Amino acid sequence: MEFCLFSEPQQGFSYDEQLAFARAGEDAGFHGFFRSDHYLRMGAGDPHPGPTDAWTTLAGLARETSRLRLGTLVSSVTYRVPGILAIQVAQVDAMSGGRVELGLGTGWFEQEHQAYGIPFPAKRFDLLEEQLAIVTGLWAADAPFSFEGEHYSLTDAPALPKPVQERVPVIVGGDGPVRTPALAARYATEFNIGFESEEVIAAAFARVRAACGRIDRDPSTLKLSVALPTLAAPDEATLTRRAGAIGRPLDAFRDGVNIAGDADVIRAKVERLEELGAERVYFQLMDMRDLEQVAYLGDALGL
Repeated sequence: MEFCLFSEPQQGFSYDEQLAFARAGEDAGFHGFFRSDHYLRMGAGDPHPGPTDAWTTLAGLARETSRLRLGTLVSSVTYRVPGILAIQVAQVDAMSGGRVELGLGTGWFEQEHQAYGIPFPAKRFDLLEEQLAIVTGLWAADAPFSFEGEHYSLTDAPALPKPVQERVPVIVGGDGPVRTPALAARYATEFNIGFESEEVIAAAFARVRAACGRIDRDPSTLKLSVALPTLAAPDEATLTRRAGAIGRPLDAFRDGVNIAGDADVIRAKVERLEELGAERVYFQLMDMRDLEQVAYLGDALGL
């Protein structure tokens, strides 16, 4: 089982705070650091210091960490054209010595697009499918690479630079019943389901395994993962304080989906997720300044 940290820096965290958080995760033994790809704070609160760009941030972390896997959970197809995205990810992969992973999704936060003048088409699944085909095609192809789709057209692209990794891991996720599992089976190395109950997680895993079978892909070649909001502490008082720091009453946070508790609670949840088939867990920690929580979570997991 792989354990990764996951956070939402658009909620008010600078690059330096993200660096400290990532380094704390590396010191604690976590497998990776993944961040959201958003440009607008969600909910009320102080918007300062403002957003940071995901791939600019990961480029910096690539040079200032040594072991962590680094990636997005997930980048939106509305933010970047696929040819440029392929170059960005390949470059950050080289800068990290081959530690990058790309999570790619349709995007959903319309207000953010309005705030920054980013087009937000009503139908985005076709964009996702074409972007997955282009990005993975550029990385795999011998030059030149051409593509003709409904939304994107590439003519004789040099298909450079190449990533350091033979294959950059690509994460596709969500609880959509048809197109999401089909896209994951066709293009992804990992399928992720986040913020859902164990019952929903089990059903999503079953659908994506079935989708692999329909295209004669061995389901065991697709990593299955879960992302869950997490509060970790050895006692109720600390849990209550940490819930307050992210603006959530502890009782409300304990909604039957999120993880909130001590080492025993955390390990029991991980064991249940592993029984469902999860091979990686992303622990979403919202307070990136609370480095003690990172250390406690690592200890609780035995890292």
